[in-house]
Amino acid sequence: MPSSRSFAFSDPLPYQAALRISDVAILPTARGDFRAELTQLEFDKLWMQRGRENLPHVVVGKIGSNRKSISFLTKEQDMIYCGQPVPAGSIVVQRADPQHRQNPANRNWGSMSLPNDEFYAAFKAVAGCEFPDEPFSFVVQPDPEVMSRLLEVHETAGMIAQTAPDIFALREVGRSLEQKLIHLMIRSLIKGYSSTVSVRSRRHDRIVARFEAFLEANADQALYLTEVCAALGVAERTLRGACEEHLGMGPIRYLTLRRMHLVRHALLRAEPSKFTVTQIATDYGFWELGRFSVAYRTLFGESPSVSLQAPPVDRSTIVNRPSSLAASAYGRSSTGFGWQPSRTREV
Repeated sequence: MPSSRSFAFSDPLPYQAALRISDVAILPTARGDFRAELTQLEFDKLWMQRGRENLPHVVVGKIGSNRKSISFLTKEQDMIYCGQPVPAGSIVVQRADPQHRQNPANRNWGSMSLPNDEFYAAFKAVAGCEFPDEPFSFVVQPDPEVMSRLLEVHETAGMIAQTAPDIFALREVGRSLEQKLIHLMIRSLIKGYSSTVSVRSRRHDRIVARFEAFLEANADQALYLTEVCAALGVAERTLRGACEEHLGMGPIRYLTLRRMHLVRHALLRAEPSKFTVTQIATDYGFWELGRFSVAYRTLFGESPSVSLQAPPVDRSTIVNRPSSLAASAYGRSSTGFGWQPSRTREV
């Protein structure tokens, strides 16, 4: 039987953890209180998600390799995926390798996924040929009529999941909706065309993949540009061009943003009686404490000391709606679908 759940978040950490078939980090790039909503629906084979976030951000990480996933914007917006522009009305065929995404403010998005064998079988059944699974062809421009219908049915499924999930207890309803979504998913890929990627973009893609692999291998350390370039064996100018294409910023700004988020995560987890802001900030390479404090407040809207002293409360709020899924570890709220009234913190 299909199952559904809906969430509201006031911090990117539990939000990124709740996303299905992905292991990603979400790094907001603008000041403000982070807000996100997420609805998930699981059919027998198809999984779908709908979400929205208020702040512009960079996403880095990987998509699971055991399911074939597509994603798309549900509103008229543009974004950058793995260095390639994704115009409004396009579909991204998600890559299993490391990926980088530049997302705009107030992004509204959807995704769908199938187990690999189910996806390839469905594509061959509908298209009459094998899926052209090329590693550098991942942006598809569907037929506008097919895309419009996909967005319509996807939105309908999300609304049912939020407002009347009990209808999925009727087996044929869930089966009919799942088959309609699968058919539209495949048709949108058949009718579309893949973007071409230049040799330069492919080289940049490999460089940024190595860059992220190096950062992941040193996830708990403050890293600096000279040592990164030396480890990757690329010139600073080359790394800068690759990062600007894929991440929307140069490597120095990205490393600083990464270190700033590492400090915030450490402050929110530390016991104030055992640690100080100075200890934590200097552990991540911020030795000009005055400048660090100003930059921290600019990015997160509060001082480092406020983050350190904040009480340990749950960062997420889950909509208290009927669902065949058990309550999440994030807990339930009886306040309805909305944002938490105050800044919260993950235990």
